[in-house]
Amino acid sequence: MKKLTLLLMTAAFILTNCGIYKRSDVKDNPVNVNERVQKNIEEGRGIRFGKGTTTGGTFDFASSNELWRASIEILDFVPFTNASYSGGILITDWFSGPSKVENEKRMLKITVRFLTNEIRADALKINIHEKICKLNTVNDCNVNKISSSLENEIKLAILKKAALLQSGQYKKKAKEYRKKKPQGNVGIERQ
Repeated sequence: MKKLTLLLMTAAFILTNCGIYKRSDVKDNPVNVNERVQKNIEEGRGIRFGKGTTTGGTFDFASSNELWRASIEILDFVPFTNASYSGGILITDWFSGPSKVENEKRMLKITVRFLTNEIRADALKINIHEKICKLNTVNDCNVNKISSSLENEIKLAILKKAALLQSGQYKKKAKEYRKKKPQGNVGIERQ
């Protein structure tokens, strides 16, 4: 028992003197958690997980992404059940489509997955699901993923609209730049 007590006292003495444990007064440390975190970051203390030691990040917003805006505008004829910019997906609600058979009701659902923010042919994945229900029964429905030319037409329409939105942004930025920096003999003074 004597050895254990001596061992614990020695360990406590060593740990307090090697700098792992540092006594501090309340007046020296901020009470607010965010202020305390900021102080620790400024002093270089704490643990960081992940790559690098950056404190900030890059954030993309839906209003600056031409593909996202174009998709919303092209599919504005139907309500969305899920529109997650951070998840990179748009899912429409079921909407009525033309039916080939009299006693059936045909509904479609469109899913748009964003694979990249760049405007290019492989940036989008369009899926169309079809739900066919018998008119006289309540729960007699079949849901299938279909492949049709509509997928490519929607993709093409979104890409065209996104390209137009992007070129409009470039024109707007160029116009603003020209206002700030007039053309001609800039910086040359006549004597």
